[in-house]
Amino acid sequence: MDRWLKSGSINKTPATESSCSNIEESITNKDGVNDNSPTSQGMSSTLPPNTGDSVPRTSKKRKYDESYLEMGFIETNDGQPQCVICSKVLPNSSMYPGKLRRHYEKIHTDHNGKPLDFFKRKRSELLAVKKKIKKHVLTDNENALKASYMVSYRIAQKGEAHTIAETLIKPCVIDIVTCMLDHKSAKHLSIIPLSNNTVARRIEDLASNVSETLVSRIKYTKFALQMDESTDIAGLAVLLVFVRYVNMNFFEEDLLFCKPLLSNTTGVQIFGLLDDFLTENQIPWTNCIDVCTDGARAMTGATAGAIAKIKEKSNETTSSHCILHRHALVMKNIPLCLKKKSGGYLAVKY
Repeated sequence: MDRWLKSGSINKTPATESSCSNIEESITNKDGVNDNSPTSQGMSSTLPPNTGDSVPRTSKKRKYDESYLEMGFIETNDGQPQCVICSKVLPNSSMYPGKLRRHYEKIHTDHNGKPLDFFKRKRSELLAVKKKIKKHVLTDNENALKASYMVSYRIAQKGEAHTIAETLIKPCVIDIVTCMLDHKSAKHLSIIPLSNNTVARRIEDLASNVSETLVSRIKYTKFALQMDESTDIAGLAVLLVFVRYVNMNFFEEDLLFCKPLLSNTTGVQIFGLLDDFLTENQIPWTNCIDVCTDGARAMTGATAGAIAKIKEKSNETTSSHCILHRHALVMKNIPLCLKKKSGGYLAVKY
């Protein structure tokens, strides 16, 4: 009052403004809705729907209480009440003593007055059944996936069409199981995925796994390579590279890769394919101790041969001539007096 008499008006001070803002914040609930607003006072029902003045309200999720077990209800993983007697799942809005008691008294009238131990036993039985069903479903899915990979592996080994699994193998297996066992066992086979695209993906996964395993083995050990340039039935030049290495104190030999030579079959192109593969998989050239070839000029050339390029990468790498190709060269010029065919076998006359 004194300030008004002196100045003629009351000016809002920063303290007054801050106090007003604090009051507004204090009456605003945690959802950002002002409790003094018309919406919060129950006037939202008078507003038309889908208007800018309406404030969306989030549904409240009720929590489970241990006392609900006395009415025969437990909580599911989704926060919904489930009856331990009939296994019926009610919505979360029914998580209220009155609604749960209504279900228990109207549906299960013959269980009125049951002690708490009865519902605890029913809860244990229901949880055991759930666990068994979940384990059964997971086991069937895992077995079906394993069977799909095994069938795809067989198809890849025989080089058959991918459609043979769904059109021939699966119907035959179902017929066999139906005749030898029963229809119930045969129904489990229907969940095995064996379509054309599925088998193709399974074979790609198996090939990738084999390639990764082989690369991981030779990345940290010494190995020897055997290269051969050949031509397939379509006239396409391909490069075959085999690798021999020591694994668990045993010598193993595997196909490293088979790639086409798109441009020409020179030593530079052959070395380029091999160098790109080793660089891509981070395999050091120092692990290569020997290279075996067929003796062709593209392989053994002193300047532009593949072996010469390899030795530029690793000075410790040696080269050798394939013994099978040596036998083939010898047989071309062997005298007729040393050749004798007997019973389908080739014998050497001394």
